[in-house]
Amino acid sequence: MQEQPLDQLVGTVVDHRYRVLSRLAAGGMSTVYLAMDQRLDREVALKVLHPHLASDETFVGRLGREAKTAARLSHPHVVGVLDQGNDGSLAYLVMEYIPGHTLRDVIRNRAPLTPRLALALIDPVIEGLAAAHAAGLVHRDIKPENVLMADDGRIKISDFGLARAVTTSTSTGTLIGTVAYIAPELVLGKTADARSDIYSAGIVLYELLTGHQPFEGDVPVQVAYQHVHSVVPAPSVRVPGLAADLDELVQWCTAADPEARPVDAAALLGELRHIRTSLSDEDLDFNAAPATAGRTAHSATEVVSAAPTEAVPRSTEFIRRPAHPTSVIPARPGLELPAEPQPAPAAASNRDRKRALRETEKAAARAAATPVHNLREGKPRRRFVIWAVAVLVLALLAAVAGWFFGLGPGAVAAVPNLQNKTVAEAQATLSGLGFTAVTRDVFDDSIGQGRVVGSDPAARTRIRKFEPVTLLVSKGPQLFGVPSLTGGTLDQAKTALNKGAMALGKVTEQFNEDVAAGTVTAQSPAPQTQVRAGTPVSMTVSKGPRPIPVPSVVGQDQDSAANALTGLGLKVSVAPERVFDRKVPEGSVAAQSPDGGNLTRGGTVMLTISKGPRMVHVPDVFRRSEKEATAILRDAGFDVKVSYAFGTSVLGIVAGQDKTGNAPEGSTVTITVT
Repeated sequence: MQEQPLDQLVGTVVDHRYRVLSRLAAGGMSTVYLAMDQRLDREVALKVLHPHLASDETFVGRLGREAKTAARLSHPHVVGVLDQGNDGSLAYLVMEYIPGHTLRDVIRNRAPLTPRLALALIDPVIEGLAAAHAAGLVHRDIKPENVLMADDGRIKISDFGLARAVTTSTSTGTLIGTVAYIAPELVLGKTADARSDIYSAGIVLYELLTGHQPFEGDVPVQVAYQHVHSVVPAPSVRVPGLAADLDELVQWCTAADPEARPVDAAALLGELRHIRTSLSDEDLDFNAAPATAGRTAHSATEVVSAAPTEAVPRSTEFIRRPAHPTSVIPARPGLELPAEPQPAPAAASNRDRKRALRETEKAAARAAATPVHNLREGKPRRRFVIWAVAVLVLALLAAVAGWFFGLGPGAVAAVPNLQNKTVAEAQATLSGLGFTAVTRDVFDDSIGQGRVVGSDPAARTRIRKFEPVTLLVSKGPQLFGVPSLTGGTLDQAKTALNKGAMALGKVTEQFNEDVAAGTVTAQSPAPQTQVRAGTPVSMTVSKGPRPIPVPSVVGQDQDSAANALTGLGLKVSVAPERVFDRKVPEGSVAAQSPDGGNLTRGGTVMLTISKGPRMVHVPDVFRRSEKEATAILRDAGFDVKVSYAFGTSVLGIVAGQDKTGNAPEGSTVTITVT
């Protein structure tokens, strides 16, 4: 019921500005069109909300506020929000148009990827998220479909702001998300933050490395159930041979407890780039077998509720909050889910060990409380002394325990916010609160070298004071060597920049007499210059030799013509045979080849030299009529001029002519007529 009116937008102008050219995609919340901004004469992506959302004033108002926030986020790896508004019953967003494909296409066609390529592709995604998190934005729907890969090599995250507007709308009572990538806390109806995006990004990285999603099922509720009650497996379980660092990275991002994940994308970015530089070439270029076809991919945002629903692949829908967050998400009719999750063998083993330890401690306590000898035996005074000592010991133990857990190392305290402090300042702050600090170096693009990026556990986390706090100390931005691009084609340069975590800068085309068209002749920054990831690299590309218009030199003497052509950088060749030409003097150019168009430097022009006019016998036309004499002379190749002896023709007979014998062909013969 929604498609027909939306299809009618093609060919119309929205808000007197955006001419709708074609329909690009449709989802559960909106339809995206390619449109032309008639005011600025540029192509844009026009996202038009479905009527059931456009009619919700609360939702549209919040969407507008989120759009303004997203519009202030300017980053090379985030799709820009250009405009937002209403046109009658239509509510729309205008975004930067990125011609190309999505990360989903890469996964579908090439996964599993080598770790080198997987890390290179996820790096700009995490960098864009880091900028968003720093600006206070949370995406809430990170998935391959929302990662756009432009034809010129740029990688950008799309749909910032839209998910946030839906989640904060009280009119829907639902959470936006994609069931294959949604964080467990969102399924349980809890608040989403930057760590929810980290979880989704970890699932995307898992899929890049393995070609599969970690949780699959016939219906979305099964997948959502696994996010809450299962642990994301290490990628090497599905693809044996992957480096252990990659397993740790994925499982760090996809920890079920948000507190166990990176605090935000900036913290993750430093570790991601550290792994890229620390892994060996063998680990980075590990090539897994192709993914098995036919996998179930819940790559769209689905509805999870008690009522029967139909999953719509790759559409944008909603995930309803459970009425009781601690209960199991209800499944479709006929789908049997366990009432209680079955723990993994390792988890069961840990639980058994902990249970055994508790039983041992209880047994020891009972043994300590049971006297070896019967206190009823012996003297009453002895019994009194023993009881007094026991009470004193228990009181002392209670006091020590109270101090340990109240004021001592076992007390609970919140980790302070240490970002941007020096290591010494952060260590002093932690020491003053009773914490022990350890350090770990990470790359960071925004925090200066030697200053604290964050902590693990994160700020405001409450822990026991005897638990160590790891300070994440900035090593400054991770620098990459600019690849050498000169000598290759423009397409090869784009590929090299993408692999090297660089961006394509300004491309300038110049004529070059020595280099073929399409070849890169210069670049800036220079090769091997150390720069940050995402730095644009400008290039100069050859247009080939400059074309030279060929001038006409017909009628010029041979030397002048040759000098004119060689002065332009052209070569001159002279035809071996000269030709008669009634209009061109002997020794001048009668013809040339080519006689126009363009040549490049060093091209050759062939000149044909004139022998002058041919000598022809002049017919005798004495006593012939004017008309007859004129015809005879013209047939012989002469021009005719008539002179009247008496000022006008009387008899019409030729009485004389000025040329006899031989004369140049084309010359003029004057006849006198009486």
